[in-house]
Amino acid sequence: MITRVTTMTMMQSSARHLQHAASQLARAQERASGFTAITRPSDDPSGTASAIQVRAAQQQYAQYARNIQDGNGWLATIDAALSSTTTLIGRARDLTLQGANDGAMSPTQKEAIATELESIRELLLREANTSYLGRTVFAGTSDAGAAFTSEYAFHGGHGTVERRIGEGATVRVDADGGEVFGVGDVSVFATIDRIAADLRAGMNVASRLDELDAHRESVLSAHSAVGARHGTVLSAAETNLSDQVGLETTRSRLEDLDLAETAIELQMHALAHQAALSATARALRPTLMDYLT
Repeated sequence: MITRVTTMTMMQSSARHLQHAASQLARAQERASGFTAITRPSDDPSGTASAIQVRAAQQQYAQYARNIQDGNGWLATIDAALSSTTTLIGRARDLTLQGANDGAMSPTQKEAIATELESIRELLLREANTSYLGRTVFAGTSDAGAAFTSEYAFHGGHGTVERRIGEGATVRVDADGGEVFGVGDVSVFATIDRIAADLRAGMNVASRLDELDAHRESVLSAHSAVGARHGTVLSAAETNLSDQVGLETTRSRLEDLDLAETAIELQMHALAHQAALSATARALRPTLMDYLT
C-alpha cells in the first residue's frame, strides 16, 4: 500500500519538528539564563524533593550559626568580666595585706587604702552588672536591668540562658552572679566594705584575707566552667561551618548547572533549531499554485 504524502501533511510534520526544536532551545536558554538545573519541579521530581530537604537543613544550620554567634558573644563578655574581677580581687587582697601591717601603716595610709578598696568595690559591682545586648550576663533570665543593687541584693532570674548550637545540643551562656560574687552580707562587695571599715577603725585586717581568697576561688571556679562552655561553642562554630559547606555542595550538585555542559547543550539545540528551519524551508518551497492564488 502506497501512502500519499500531501503538502498539508508535510507542513504539519514540519511544524511539529519546528515546535519541538524551538521548545528544546527555549528550555536550554531558560536553564542557561537561570544557571539552575531545575527550573520547575517537573524537570526532576526526585531532585526537587532532595533540594527542598537540603534547603530546609541549610536554614536550620544558619539558625544554629546565629545561636552560636550570640552564645559566643555572651560567653566572651562573661570571660572578660571574670578576668577583670579576678584582677580586682587580687588587687584588693594586696591592699588588705598591706593594710594588715599595723606597725608600718599610719592612719592616713590606712585611710588611703580604704578609699582605694571602696573604688575597687565599685568596679566589682560594675563588672557584676555587665550586660550584653541589653541583657545582664550574671542575672540569668531576669529582665531587672541589673544583677546587683547598691545594697548588694541579687536580682537574678530562676532560669538559665541557653542556646541551641546543633542538632540536640544546647549550651548555657550565662553565669550565676549569686554564686560568683556572693549575695548581701556574704558578697565580695560587703567583704571589701568590712575591710575598709576595719582599716578606718584601726583594727587588724589580716583575718579578712581568707574571705578574699574564698571569693577569688568562687570567681576562678566560675571562670573555669565558662571557659569550658566557651570552648564547646567555638568547637560547634567550626563544625557548623563544615556542615554548611557540605550542605551547599550538595545543593549545588542538585540545582546548579555545569557551565561547560550547559554551553554545549545550548549550542546543540540552537544548531538543531537552525537545521529544522533550513530543512523546512527546503521542503516547503513555493509552487505554481501558490503564485496563482
